[in-house]
Amino acid sequence: MLTYIIKRLALMIPTFLAISLIVFAVVNFAPGNPGAKQAGAEGGQQANTGEQRESYRIFKEQFNLDKPVLLNFRYDLSNEDVSKVLSDILNENGEISPALRIVSQETVENWGRYAVPALMDILNTSDNVAMRALASQRLTINARKRLAGEFRKNLTAEQKAENKIIAAEVASFKGTYFMVEGAEDKNAISEVESKAFWNTWYETNKEGFAYSSTEKMSILFFDTRFAKYWGNLIRLDFGVSHLDKRPVLEKVFSKLKYSLSLAVTSVLLAYLISLPLGIWSAVNENSPSDRFVTLILFMLYSLPSFFVGVVLLNFFTIGSPVQWFPTAGFESIDTSEMTTLEHLKDIAWHLFLPITCMTYGALAALSRYARTGLLDTIRADFIRTARAKGLSEGVVIIKHAARNGMIPIITLLGTLLPVLIGGSVVIEVIFGIPGMGKMGFEAIMLRDYNVIMAILLIASSLTLIGMLISDLLLALVDPRITFD
Repeated sequence: MLTYIIKRLALMIPTFLAISLIVFAVVNFAPGNPGAKQAGAEGGQQANTGEQRESYRIFKEQFNLDKPVLLNFRYDLSNEDVSKVLSDILNENGEISPALRIVSQETVENWGRYAVPALMDILNTSDNVAMRALASQRLTINARKRLAGEFRKNLTAEQKAENKIIAAEVASFKGTYFMVEGAEDKNAISEVESKAFWNTWYETNKEGFAYSSTEKMSILFFDTRFAKYWGNLIRLDFGVSHLDKRPVLEKVFSKLKYSLSLAVTSVLLAYLISLPLGIWSAVNENSPSDRFVTLILFMLYSLPSFFVGVVLLNFFTIGSPVQWFPTAGFESIDTSEMTTLEHLKDIAWHLFLPITCMTYGALAALSRYARTGLLDTIRADFIRTARAKGLSEGVVIIKHAARNGMIPIITLLGTLLPVLIGGSVVIEVIFGIPGMGKMGFEAIMLRDYNVIMAILLIASSLTLIGMLISDLLLALVDPRITFD
């Protein structure tokens, strides 16, 4: 068995890597711009001010959102590529839609320093003065180096010194662009002065833009969102939330108590009720009472949890017909004044309806699985042999039949580990429980990629572990199963 466990654990590594790749691609290719709301660029609109635009650019840089998702071919940007995007931004013929202009501006901004050689060529050789002016303006942004350290916290002495040099260089870029005739900008200079500054700067820094074959391969695979994310993940660092800059794991752990309170209680209740009920139904197969219970359970299973949740809220929380339970929340506001027992009673009072919604569906399904598994078992030869030995019916059912009939239930138990962490999105949102499910829902709505990835990867890991646990439990329950 030890060899089997080691093999399964080794197999989990490439499986987890493949899952993370798929999840990362889906999340990052989904529509929407993380941080756009904070920068005033929500709803496909551009940031309203230069400060907002710069804030958004820094935000993307900090979270590597300006990098390609999986592969980076930006080292091979041509003059034609950059000229096309700049032409769309200028929109001199008036045929480019506002949405495409926004996308084009976002594109050239995300290119960063990879676009500098092409911008320099456009600045020096383009026949279009408006294009040359725009190139000079873009150079003040695209020529900037990244500051060392994420979020500029806990920097080493070397990083601080490096950032001072970068900040001084960025300050020297101010007022080094020119404008087309008729446009007014007090910070702009003449075209001759702008070209002189940028040509001098480029000659000094030209070697940094000549990439060797090794550097190109490194850029292709490692200067991407996925590589940067996995570089942190190897250190068990899930990053920080895009919204409040809190470490993601800290946010996840802060929500665990809410989701675990819901999930553990509902799972325990579902198994404690469904197993005896399933055994009873199998023993009393096709009796009127068994048919009645089966009908009720199928009706419960067919009712969606969001519908039942809303019905329970309307009937038992807002006074029509009764107001027995609180409308939302995990606990009351004044819990600091309660004793421990009163606090536990208050939590139970708040969670009664959510737990009911999370339990009834699983209860209905598990009891039917238990019934079916036991029915298959009690018809087996070894059960007839046990009865022939003179064993009582209770001993035959509980000791011999139930153990083997519970194999489908044990298989399902392994898949419940992710539920313990992820919680129920629908239930937590409806009842206002601030758990993992609700946090994941809000993260999706607000494009908080790091939080989404953390929840999905943790759930994926628990699924793989749960499958292994299920296999091991099956071997313990059924001696016919072996891993040799």
